[in-house]
Amino acid sequence: MIIQITSGKGPAECCRVVARVQQLMMQEAKQLGIDMQVLENKQGELNGTLLSATMMATGKHLADFINAWIGTVQWIAQSPYRRYHKRKNWFVGVAAFDVKQLTQWNPKDVKLETCRSSGPGGQNVNKVETAVRGTHLPSGIQVMAMDTRSQLENKNLCLERLEAKIMLWQTESLMEQQQSQWQQHNILLRGNAVKTIKADLI
Repeated sequence: MIIQITSGKGPAECCRVVARVQQLMMQEAKQLGIDMQVLENKQGELNGTLLSATMMATGKHLADFINAWIGTVQWIAQSPYRRYHKRKNWFVGVAAFDVKQLTQWNPKDVKLETCRSSGPGGQNVNKVETAVRGTHLPSGIQVMAMDTRSQLENKNLCLERLEAKIMLWQTESLMEQQQSQWQQHNILLRGNAVKTIKADLI
């Protein structure tokens, strides 16, 4: 499952909550034997804050874990940035998608081109076209692999990297739709938090 936590373009406090919720989710996942990998963290303006966090979770009991978090999370705490600010309720949205919802990866959608490697390697580096550039035709996304002197190895690396990049691109597209929906409804959702966390500070 792909999981995203979003501040919904909220203030710095909400961005701080995104980072804290990510920490809590990863700690809880570890205790449950769920493997949680960070795919992308979009940094906020302040240190220790995140506009959004995107992760991949795999393992047993995944549904119960995710269902406990999906929706709006309310964090009740004093702002660490505005000490005398009256507001103490901060909200973030958590969404999840099954990887199967993503468009299936098809290597036939990739155009591979060979080219000469650049960089250190002496006289041999430019004699043979060992570097491989892969272009995903539907999206136009490109990656280059020139790690080894083997064209076949570079081709495999190129396809692996491109597949990972396409998955992230597809995930971001779904997440943007989800974030748009969450922002439209967040006023209503605030009254229906799936999880409420109380702390002295965020």
